[in-house]
Amino acid sequence: MNRPLRRLAGVVALLFLTLFASTTHVQFFAAEDLRAKPTNSRQLYAELGRDRGPILVAGGGQVAVGTPVDDAYKFLRTYPSGPLYAHVTGYYSIRYGTSGVERAQNDVLSGTADRLFYRRLSDLVTGRQPRGGSVELTIDPVVQQAASEALGERKGAVVALDPATGDVLAMVSNPTYDPNALATHDAAAAQEAWQGLLADEDDPLTNRATGALYPPGSTFKIITSAAALESGDYTADTLLDGPAELDLPLTSSTLGNDEGTECGPGGKVSLIDALEISCNTAFGSLGMTLGADALAEQSERFGFGQELQIPLSVATSSFPTDLNAPQTAQSAIGQFDVRATPLQVAMISAAVANGGVLMEPNVVRTVRDADLDVVETRSPQELGRAVSEETAATLTTMMRAVVDSGTGTRAQIEGVQVAGKTGTAQHGEGLPPYAWFTSFAPADDPEVAVAVVIEDGGTVDSAYGGRLAAPVAKQVMEAVINR
Repeated sequence: MNRPLRRLAGVVALLFLTLFASTTHVQFFAAEDLRAKPTNSRQLYAELGRDRGPILVAGGGQVAVGTPVDDAYKFLRTYPSGPLYAHVTGYYSIRYGTSGVERAQNDVLSGTADRLFYRRLSDLVTGRQPRGGSVELTIDPVVQQAASEALGERKGAVVALDPATGDVLAMVSNPTYDPNALATHDAAAAQEAWQGLLADEDDPLTNRATGALYPPGSTFKIITSAAALESGDYTADTLLDGPAELDLPLTSSTLGNDEGTECGPGGKVSLIDALEISCNTAFGSLGMTLGADALAEQSERFGFGQELQIPLSVATSSFPTDLNAPQTAQSAIGQFDVRATPLQVAMISAAVANGGVLMEPNVVRTVRDADLDVVETRSPQELGRAVSEETAATLTTMMRAVVDSGTGTRAQIEGVQVAGKTGTAQHGEGLPPYAWFTSFAPADDPEVAVAVVIEDGGTVDSAYGGRLAAPVAKQVMEAVINR
């Protein structure tokens, strides 16, 4: 064979080897990753041919179920209470993949999870059609309904937690959407629904409870109070400077109070009274005294900066770094670049309610196989100690004062002690503030911790957390206490 032919043969052999290696990589090494891609329509077609397992809420009600249909896919995913649970269940769509629990627990629901190995092996031996497992959520349908009705048509979110376990009792985001519109096998109808949701400026596909970051406003004063108490230099009765306006160093700007007045006689106010009336100047001054590092450390102990999978993905709440004195004062009242999800704000109250121990939030209680045998039951997990028991007890007393006679009186429940904190977060000049409220009840034996945020809920002057968000939290707490 002459030299040119040998070279050509070598090139052809190299091409065959490259093709063989590439095919081997795709078929064996990359196969699982390719199958798991949410956009892999072939995988969705295969899964739609199976009896996908249901998603249930506490008590057994089905909120996502496979319905037999007479078409090529055999089963249609349906959501009996669609919009009410949309941001928890997510959607399961031929064209647009999955979201929410449908994505987070897809391997269980489709029957491909390693935890269901023996079930799959049994199906293979017996020749039975593979079926998916079921996922039971921690969501309480009574509490979920109460949260949805209380929030109404207003844009925002509600989260309710069991302080002792971290279980999510309710998670509502508004505006919502109907996942049935995306699950349809009519491709044209699904596309029309999808495009409509993408075009909606209110972004209904976003789960505001876990996926949106807001300035927490004065709800953050719980953390600033905790940092002060944990330092050992302050008690609830320690007097703070609370003038009508606080001069901010390094700038000609000032920090003022909502009412434009000083917070106590002679511009002095106790820590407990400062929280009760939400005195900005007192907490701004306190924040500068404590320092940015102390506030950052305390916020981290409450969960800021931690990546969470509950198993829904959660945006990471954050406390800013490299702060100067004026920025520290603003951050101490939950402004500047402090950002938190409603879930995170609920975690603050839950940790205080739980004696200072922060529990890991969770939305899945039990996983079962197709024969309803329990495969996995979630046990409560501690994320760490946010504050000491003594500090938690003091914070409870301070938060009770907020509801008893301060800015949060609209959250009062007859015969029940409620602890809470209002928040009114600025996010743009001339824009209505975000109205916040976070709380727990009963304060002496907590059953539920709640966070509520309402976007653009009123005029610039009226969108206060105590006025708008506190009544929503009240209805949610009552639903838990009275169930």
